[in-house]
Amino acid sequence: MLPSEKFHDECGVVAIYSNPEAEKLAYLGLHALQHRGQESAGIVTSNGMTLNMHKAMGLVADIFTEEELAKLHGTLAIGHTRYSTAGDSSLLNAQPIMVQSNKGMMALAHNGNLVNASELRGRMESQGSIFQTTSDTEIIVHLIAFSKEQTLPEAMADALRRVEGAFSLVMISPDRIFAARDPRGFRPLAMGRISAQPGQKQDTIVFASETCAFDLIGATYEREVKPGELIVVGPEGVTSRFYATPMAQSSCIFEHVYFSRPDSRVFGRAVQESRENLGCQLAREAPADADIVVPVPDSGVTAAMGYAAESGIPLRFGLIRNHYVGRTFIEPRQAVRDFGVKLKLNPVRSLLEGKRVVLIDDSIVRGTTSRKIVRMIRSAGAKEVHMRISCPPTVSPCFYGVDTPSKKELIAANNTVEQIREFIGADSLSYLSLEGMKKACGDGEKTTYCTACYTGKYPTNWVDVEEILPVTAVKS
Repeated sequence: MLPSEKFHDECGVVAIYSNPEAEKLAYLGLHALQHRGQESAGIVTSNGMTLNMHKAMGLVADIFTEEELAKLHGTLAIGHTRYSTAGDSSLLNAQPIMVQSNKGMMALAHNGNLVNASELRGRMESQGSIFQTTSDTEIIVHLIAFSKEQTLPEAMADALRRVEGAFSLVMISPDRIFAARDPRGFRPLAMGRISAQPGQKQDTIVFASETCAFDLIGATYEREVKPGELIVVGPEGVTSRFYATPMAQSSCIFEHVYFSRPDSRVFGRAVQESRENLGCQLAREAPADADIVVPVPDSGVTAAMGYAAESGIPLRFGLIRNHYVGRTFIEPRQAVRDFGVKLKLNPVRSLLEGKRVVLIDDSIVRGTTSRKIVRMIRSAGAKEVHMRISCPPTVSPCFYGVDTPSKKELIAANNTVEQIREFIGADSLSYLSLEGMKKACGDGEKTTYCTACYTGKYPTNWVDVEEILPVTAVKS
């Protein structure tokens, strides 16, 4: 979809301990996590003595050539692929962030957003700290260096107790890998293992934002890193400690609705199962008298499968996505209506003509893209278009690592469902209920979810009041 009309997760992280090809496994892990961020990527490796880093703007496969990976040869590695939420989109803010500090050489990569970043940064700058980036990740590095604790694990635990918000992070020192999650468990982080091959002394321990990275590198999923847990993997083996007292769990439900790949296991639950359940529940709550179910690719595909199965209405891929659209393109001199959407999606007229269509997507953000898609389906000859959304209306921005617009830009924050239906031009519009979404994603089974973007009720006290003030309705 168009960059401005879909939510973006901030990033994905991966870490490898004890493997002769750690840099290649980190590269492959990032490749599997590319959907979590397409602006920049970086890898830091250790050969046991020193750290080496390469990071750049762009996609993983373009950044890490064989020549670049050869320079990174090591047995430990961490990697990061980024979509900016806090901080500008520039190489300066690309991660991992590597420093030589009073605690030794280290590099850190982080998924999430610190809601008390501005306060901490201001305090440290007043004490003489000099920041090289505008990323909130650098704040954690400074806190580790500031800590009076003598060892790196203790200093990291001390630093993590001082930050508020969402973070799943990995860190590397010359001989250790660290992995941690915030006490509320906002963002996912899984731990896996690759059995030692002949000639290797020990198993390879791996961490990644999603388990789809494990599948590509041949790792076996072991468990989630627990909220508030700090895991250190070093010569002494795997050690675990809880650096903070347990808090009410607030795992991001949008990981299951949209962000994570369907083939991943996130928060201990299969994403494919959640998405199909969302579609089934949507069909129960919002049935439609129609001929075909059509997903908006790729975000609506799995939910559409569930909707079709539950409703008995056949699933048809009436919209085809072009997967080869680059970041830049040349528009024709003669203006083409809805050109941006047409670059990425094209209707299949033979499937849509004369049909009553149930159109399935995961969200409506500003409404402009949904409006163009509805118009496109009508122009292909559809008799009726019934829009169904596999989550509740998004009424509030996220402060925990998701690039959501401010409240004034969210169409559902300022309009009724009927007003939105009128704006996008659908014959009917229905959203999944909050309870239906939580039920479909197994809320309360393995985790409880943060639903602040649907309710405006935030699990932390630190929010930007200006961002959540409502405004007047949008005009069509």
